[in-house]
Amino acid sequence: MADTARPAPPSRPVRRRRGPMDPPASFRWTRRVVLTLLAVFTLVPVYGMVSSSQKPLEDVQGGFRWLPSAPTVRPYVDMWSTVPLARYFVNSVIVAGAATLLSVVIAIGAAYAVSRYRFLGRRVFTVTVLSTQMFPGILFLLPLFLIFVNVGNATGIALYGSRGALILTYLTFSLPFSIWMLVGYFESIPRELDEAARVDGCGPVGALLRVIVPASVPGIVAVTVYAFMTAWGEVLFASVMTNDATRTLSIGLQGYSTQHEVYWNQVMAASLVVSVPVVAGFLLLQRFLVTGLTAGAVK
Repeated sequence: MADTARPAPPSRPVRRRRGPMDPPASFRWTRRVVLTLLAVFTLVPVYGMVSSSQKPLEDVQGGFRWLPSAPTVRPYVDMWSTVPLARYFVNSVIVAGAATLLSVVIAIGAAYAVSRYRFLGRRVFTVTVLSTQMFPGILFLLPLFLIFVNVGNATGIALYGSRGALILTYLTFSLPFSIWMLVGYFESIPRELDEAARVDGCGPVGALLRVIVPASVPGIVAVTVYAFMTAWGEVLFASVMTNDATRTLSIGLQGYSTQHEVYWNQVMAASLVVSVPVVAGFLLLQRFLVTGLTAGAVK
């Protein structure tokens, strides 16, 4: 008589044994609690901005409510007519885009020269570039203001109050760090790639454009994001170096505050609209940004 097959006993989940390098359970729970609190601390203001942008002005002025009593999209329509938000947006795009482009192009050439060539004053140049990041930006406000005014008086070129002056100002902020980070990234690329390009007939510029730049995309993306974010949300220099025609978004949002009242719902709506492109771009380039910052920092 054939033996009846007995059903196999239910398998128990195999627990991974804690290794000597694994953190203790108390540390893991503490980490979860801290990360949860940080997430709540970050998301609550965002929710407040989204919720307030859908409320009538009376609801916002009457005190904070978690949910709007009568959700409306009217603030998103009125924010374009209360202040010339479209003009401010165009100014910010032009200034931030030009400052970013110039910063990346100049930083690539300077970083390639520093990382691949030995010349007199190389170490002094590197130390000077890095030391500029140790001073607060407000120290350069009055010198840059006087330079732009004196240059305009001497040459007739109206720098003060123009987009060009703001582009040059932001370039002085983002360029030193961009050069310093790209130097570290370029030095992590083997020099044999340059030599192979030279053998194939490329000159220094050809080796840079055809070999080094394609191999340094994460670092260049990180520099691009840093330069753009530096110029996009800056307030102090934009409030001094611009006028009504060249005002950027960071200063233009103050136009929703009048002598009699503040249109808080429109402020929140405008803040949300102008933040979406930047946040979306950051999320799309996050992988390159982390890789570029890590490589530059390690080197």
